[in-house]
Amino acid sequence: MENNFKFYNTLTRQIDTVVPRVDGKIGMYTCGPTVYHFAHIGNIRSYIMEDVLEKALRYVGYDVKRVMNITDVGHLSSDGDTGEDKMLKGAKREHKSVMEVAKEYTDAFFKDFTAVHNRMPDVVEPATNCIPEFIHMVEVLIEKDYAYFAGGNVYFDTSKLDDYFVFSSAVEKEQLQVGVRDDVEEDVNKKNKNDFVLWFTQSKFEDQALKWDSPWGVGYPGWHIECSCISMKHLGEYVDIHCGGVDNIFPHHTNEIAQSESYLGHDWCKYWFHVNHLNDRAGKMSKSNGAILTVSVLQEKGYNPLAYRFFCLQSHYRKPLEFSFDALDNAVAAYNKIAKRVAELKDEGDIDETAFADFKKKFTDAVSNDLNTSMAITIVYDVLKADISDRTKLALIDDFEQVLDLGLRESGKALLEASSSVDSELEAFINDKIAERAAAKKAKDFATADAIRDELLAKGVAIKDTREGVKWELV
Repeated sequence: MENNFKFYNTLTRQIDTVVPRVDGKIGMYTCGPTVYHFAHIGNIRSYIMEDVLEKALRYVGYDVKRVMNITDVGHLSSDGDTGEDKMLKGAKREHKSVMEVAKEYTDAFFKDFTAVHNRMPDVVEPATNCIPEFIHMVEVLIEKDYAYFAGGNVYFDTSKLDDYFVFSSAVEKEQLQVGVRDDVEEDVNKKNKNDFVLWFTQSKFEDQALKWDSPWGVGYPGWHIECSCISMKHLGEYVDIHCGGVDNIFPHHTNEIAQSESYLGHDWCKYWFHVNHLNDRAGKMSKSNGAILTVSVLQEKGYNPLAYRFFCLQSHYRKPLEFSFDALDNAVAAYNKIAKRVAELKDEGDIDETAFADFKKKFTDAVSNDLNTSMAITIVYDVLKADISDRTKLALIDDFEQVLDLGLRESGKALLEASSSVDSELEAFINDKIAERAAAKKAKDFATADAIRDELLAKGVAIKDTREGVKWELV
């Protein structure tokens, strides 16, 4: 099939037009969560943008098969094969078994994952389901002289590759080769600094919870090998598009390519899609910075998860996005305004086929051009302002929702119903709280002011400071 769908390919460091190996079909792999803790909203941003990518590909006519792993073993606290196993860390923290922790946080992940209208992947595979596949790949890599056994572990030998640093520019490669990961503890068993573990044995962790028999002793797989094997199990020897966050690029995706192509003897994945970080004012969001802000926590605070999806779609996936509650509140206000406007449309009049085709082309061009979601949302605004029938507008919104999936109709209807049912008692309560908040702010008691805002939000009332004073609306 012919199309002009393109995005920035991290491997080639340029925007490439997608040409799958099988015409009309795309095999897509997404690095899934390590289920030792909750996924924060920064993690969910990546999954939202990957979801939009998948839906955009389907929108332009591709048959997409998407596979996601669940890491429930083998991911150490440092990506450089050092530190404690994250799953074991989670089990110790919660005084539960590793598998109990894995189930709890897998369920929590998909609750938040689907709350923002992400489509479930066609295949979800926990790493613990694929131990025979991991062992087989390690055996083949040893046979082909790409791996070696040392100190009780099996390592991949990066010196056997012509180019290990496949994602890096010439300057970056030189820097990495000189001092890669100087900040982590040295593994004396490695032949080369960049070598990585394919299979750990008890020599690494005596108290490792999950262990399996292998030709090299009782142990467990390295993190990197999981994605290679799971993708091959479900997508075959070739992957069209591999997705992840920018923090996965090195060493995780670098190592995936190294072991996969050495195992297969040919190229493996042509297109790599990476989403940039969500930051707060303190820097990159992480699970190590104290309390974890999740989609569920946002919901508890009164936020519609789809307003968070809208917040993410307003920014380009390759740009860092700074989160604050003020920024989210602004997104909520914009989202609610659009949703209400959609809900007010009447399914009346004839569909203007010319206008429909024109707007659809603009939208298709936007999402096909490096997933320009902010432009796609601008086109939604343009449709709502256009001098065309309401029925044409609704048809276009429904068409665009195949990609954006913002739940505009449903949210708008709920907002209109809520706004029409505000009683005088509630309105008086809101006005009293706004007055209390103003007094607190005047006294520079910002903690109380924030608490009042959160109290109102918990009751479904969003407030916004404007030049005309404080505005409020039900959310």
